[in-house]
Amino acid sequence: MLPLSEWPAAERAHIHGVFTDIDDTLTHDGAIEPAALRALGELKAAGLAVYAITGRPVGWSLPFVHGASPWPVDAIVAENGAVALLPGGGRLYLQDAATREAHFAHLQRVLARIEQAIPDARRATDSPGRETDIAIDHSEFTHLPDATIAQVVALMREEGLNATVSSIHINGWLGDHNKLVGARWMLEAHTGRVLDNELARWVYVGDSTNDQVMFAHFGHSVGVANIARFVPQLTHLPRYVTPGERGQGFAQVAQAVLEARA
Repeated sequence: MLPLSEWPAAERAHIHGVFTDIDDTLTHDGAIEPAALRALGELKAAGLAVYAITGRPVGWSLPFVHGASPWPVDAIVAENGAVALLPGGGRLYLQDAATREAHFAHLQRVLARIEQAIPDARRATDSPGRETDIAIDHSEFTHLPDATIAQVVALMREEGLNATVSSIHINGWLGDHNKLVGARWMLEAHTGRVLDNELARWVYVGDSTNDQVMFAHFGHSVGVANIARFVPQLTHLPRYVTPGERGQGFAQVAQAVLEARA
């Protein structure tokens, strides 16, 4: 990873859109940091597209799109690429209703099995808002050792689930989607544009192992400084890293982009 300061201004000047993770990239202890919220607004005011993409559930994400004080984003893609929440109340799903219903029943059975089979494994507190995946808390309110996290991941995969580890949760779901698939289908469904045709004009910002599919695909990718915790577990690193952690780091990315466009 190179310091953010080494990102060439000529490349930054062509950025017209930002995809970003939420937990521990924009937030700290579950709340968006003021610097990150200001940065989102500044990006939108400058005419950039801004999409947040997260493993968090629909229920948790809704207030930040449809609430009294919505974030300045074009959409939030929740549950690792399965659902897109649009300003104004719109909602897009990757899977049809019958598929979601069948998957939900299987996922709930797996969730119960994990809690029964693995000591200390507990469903995430935001689980009631989940529609297309399940989540086990490992660092939000419960702290699981790496060995237990690995056990949960292995059991999910044994049950046929995709499994990934964010900065706070272990997520499991059925289907071929992930954050990259979610970014692609959402952008095309929302705007008619094809992400892979314009990758050089987008940057992705994240902080953990469930972001590495994005780090691998985006030529412009940035990790906020707290990604250091996950570096030993990452096969694909972001190209750049910020000096600041979490929301401060995201704000530094926004500043770097906006300064180059000025």
